[in-house]
Amino acid sequence: MKFSAITENHLYSKAYSKGKRYVTERLAVYILPDYAASRLAKAHPEKKRVNRIGLTVSKKLGGAVLRNRTKRILREGLRAAMAARPMKTGFLIVVAARTAAVTSSSPVIARDLTRALQKLELYA
Repeated sequence: MKFSAITENHLYSKAYSKGKRYVTERLAVYILPDYAASRLAKAHPEKKRVNRIGLTVSKKLGGAVLRNRTKRILREGLRAAMAARPMKTGFLIVVAARTAAVTSSSPVIARDLTRALQKLELYA
């Protein structure tokens, strides 16, 4: 499953400043209602609302290879967390990796993401 990505930098800033957050040892998850969701649903081929996802891995966690590997692990963990239970739609979801995420595996990340999404009341 391919995610709908957050492409504008100001949406990351809004999610960080105004969104609800849940922080674990390995990652921080921010959610914010997507005010453009209904407009984007009209452009969607199936005319449904979707969540837009943003993944961030800071340069201080390592070089490009390590950052891209961490993003792949975050993406796979997010797929598992989203497949576990049905989710509410129409949100901006930003997942920021922390230092411990670099050495973690995708099942551990998936467990953290599932707990974060549950605490943020994103599961339907």
